[in-house]
Amino acid sequence: MLQDKRVLLIIGGGIAAYKALDLIRRLRERGVHLRAILTKAGGEFITPLSVASLTGEKVYTDLFSLTDEAEMGHIRLSREADLVLVVPATADLMASMAHGIARDLATTALLATDKPVMIAPSMNVQMWNHPATQRNLRTLEGDGILRVGPGSGDLACGEVGDGRLADVMDIVAAADRFFDRAMVANRPLAGKRALVTAGPTHEAIDPVRYIANRSSGKQGYAIAEALAALGAETILVSGPTTLPDPAAVTTVRINSAREMLAACEAALPADVAVCVAAVADWRMADDAAQKIKKNGGAPPMLNLVENPDILATLSSRAKDRPALVVGFAAETEKVIEHARAKLGRKGCDWIVANDVSPATGIMGGDDNTVHLVSRAGIEDWPPASKADVARRLAQRIADHLKEPTA
Repeated sequence: MLQDKRVLLIIGGGIAAYKALDLIRRLRERGVHLRAILTKAGGEFITPLSVASLTGEKVYTDLFSLTDEAEMGHIRLSREADLVLVVPATADLMASMAHGIARDLATTALLATDKPVMIAPSMNVQMWNHPATQRNLRTLEGDGILRVGPGSGDLACGEVGDGRLADVMDIVAAADRFFDRAMVANRPLAGKRALVTAGPTHEAIDPVRYIANRSSGKQGYAIAEALAALGAETILVSGPTTLPDPAAVTTVRINSAREMLAACEAALPADVAVCVAAVADWRMADDAAQKIKKNGGAPPMLNLVENPDILATLSSRAKDRPALVVGFAAETEKVIEHARAKLGRKGCDWIVANDVSPATGIMGGDDNTVHLVSRAGIEDWPPASKADVARRLAQRIADHLKEPTA
């Protein structure tokens, strides 16, 4: 779980600070990207050079260094991390954190962070057991601060009892467990399979001409990526677009509606199908084998037949119908009215409707305004980027799939 995670390590002032060097080594062995803040008191026990040598990064010490603030301010330091780790967390650091005191770079970063914080306390047994420290500890835990240790044993001061810094490998294991739990929480679709269609279809008229539409595929690609980010095994069946394959998504590229239907059926079973593709309604009954030439008279007659209805076909499957089938309705008028009718006609569970009139700029653009239509009612979503619409829809799908069935 630690590979490629970003950790901000705050090294407090205490004899146990030297163990932070071994902790850095162990985390780096596991692929963690580390930045470190060394407090003034911590610098009495270990040097910035030793920390920098092990992290491979500049060590930050001074809140009021103008150069440091220009290059990497305390806000960026505290937020460009997946976890803030305080080792050792002294009684003084814990008190500052509990009372929101920001008097140096370390405490300012801790107050400014919006990321999870884990502390590894280390201090004299009497300091640890003091009512003030225990009050501060309860405050910190109430604020959601995570803790590992302290352990019990011989202390550097010669006394015996609680207050010993947790073993380095115990701290590593605690960080690993944190990321393991975070991954489960942030990937609610893990173990689920998602099918997404996107883009237009091209229906051949002859070898050089085709019937198509203006769909860019951007919304469908964003939805596929959002579902994958929540842990779903995601298959994207895409018509012709200029977009790169989304990360962590299996992309199947097709041209025609019939090819898209075949690819969708091959991707089943799936827990959810999101049909975003703007599938051409008609195709040539027989596309010409050679380029159709002008004959100087009337234009050629195009004998059209209806394409398969992919959304309706997936919605009506008896054996392996996805638990949730979501369709899209791109309309230029009466958006809600047409979406409601489509919901009933297609037999799907949800319709995501939007107005694609030329004045909206939605078709081919980066933003969208949608309405989620279901039998339970209508949700009007505010204007947002297509990426944000995708993330919101993916989370709604995750919430729906985890709901117990009646």
